[in-house]
Amino acid sequence: MKVLAAMSGGVDSAVAAARAVAQGHEVTGIHLALSRNPESYRSGARGCCTIEDSRDAWRAADLLGIPFYVWDMSEEFAADVVDDFLAEYAAGRTPNPCLRCNERIKFAAVLDRGRALGFDAVCTGHYARLVDGPEGRQLHRAADPGKDQSYVLGVLDEDQLAGCLFPLGDSRKSEVRAEAAALGLAVAAKPDSHDICFIPSGDTAGFLRGRLGEEPGDIVDAGTGEVLGSHEGAYAFTVGQRRGVGLGQPAADGARRYVVDVDITRRRVAVGPAAMLDVDQIRAVRPRWCGPELVAPAGLGVQVRAHGEEIAAQVSPLEDGFIAELTTPLRGVAPGQAAVLYSGTRVVGSGTIARRAG
Repeated sequence: MKVLAAMSGGVDSAVAAARAVAQGHEVTGIHLALSRNPESYRSGARGCCTIEDSRDAWRAADLLGIPFYVWDMSEEFAADVVDDFLAEYAAGRTPNPCLRCNERIKFAAVLDRGRALGFDAVCTGHYARLVDGPEGRQLHRAADPGKDQSYVLGVLDEDQLAGCLFPLGDSRKSEVRAEAAALGLAVAAKPDSHDICFIPSGDTAGFLRGRLGEEPGDIVDAGTGEVLGSHEGAYAFTVGQRRGVGLGQPAADGARRYVVDVDITRRRVAVGPAAMLDVDQIRAVRPRWCGPELVAPAGLGVQVRAHGEEIAAQVSPLEDGFIAELTTPLRGVAPGQAAVLYSGTRVVGSGTIARRAG
């Protein structure tokens, strides 16, 4: 096959490209320039998409002996990921930009452009497995549960999965680093990036404030309505948050207080005890199915964070999404997060959380 290897400049994508070459594919490396003003160097494990990363990707491609190009997708990324991120927070929701990037950039815009150029698939360093089943290609969890990235790929549809290669799905990170070292790849010991790539400082609240402006309001007790403090923008808070709330004193009983509700219209952030975060029902909209659409109630697993716990649920389809009745209460569910559905290790699909019920 003719394969586009998306090379971020990290060890995972470099080894994924190397494996695609070893499997006999005709591989071309590409680095996605997603930032309009990339920083010269990344700091430790913060961020990505810097000039240094593009050079690391080029050096890896050169060592593998494959053609290499940089694709400028900064406009698409700004519109489909960054602007969406800001709009979601401005509406009081908590988005996951990695899912949006996978859905609209890496496996939509890139795959579409690649197919137009005659390529058959896009290869990435994601830790997930692809299995060809009786009803088409299936997306499954990675063999290494600690590195599994199937959650952020739960927005891919069946056609997109047909154009994907995930060569690292059966490997552990230690094996990938050892393989990179054996190949002589300079990125073998490069640290992973863990932050939102377009917020390398890690200061999400500061990033939002700088772009959305200050919208001061009250922080109140969720039970009594008592005003406990103030904030500069309700959009900077998310349900389940404990750190950085800005309250100088604990609750009267000494219990920790968490953000339990964000009301953008009233500019109000409500805090309360951990028990107020428990929910047993989730309603999701804008479904994305990784294979056949769910058409009847089914017992499935639900995961609402990239490395969160999977909770058993009875999931029923709706006209515009699905509703999940959880068998065990789940804590800290925020509107805007993705609810990804699993059947065993297989990813069934996902939806955007619209409402939660205690």
